[in-house]
Amino acid sequence: MRATLGTIAREGPLTLGELAAIERVAPPTITKVLGKLEETGLVERVVDAGDRRVARVSLTATGRRWLDGEWTRRRDWLTEQLVGLDPDALDRLVAAVDVIEQLTAPEPPASP
Repeated sequence: MRATLGTIAREGPLTLGELAAIERVAPPTITKVLGKLEETGLVERVVDAGDRRVARVSLTATGRRWLDGEWTRRRDWLTEQLVGLDPDALDRLVAAVDVIEQLTAPEPPASP
């Protein structure tokens, strides 16, 4: 669910179909996840002003605060871990960043 919140934060208000595609899950799965996130007050569905048949999901203020807190905790933890590395290990990690970025890059849109 944390990943879904991050996607919503990065990509802005999204339809359920758009969110499912980005997260690479089936629509019923994203519907279930969003139901849990709505129950906790972290996201809300808003009817699209241009097409009332479409709903978009966005973070609530509570969701934004929760996600910011998660990012802060994770950044602080990672900083502590990196400070403890010896120079050789840190050099190997820096060298691996390019590979990690390639592996985690979003897929380009499919050609028609």
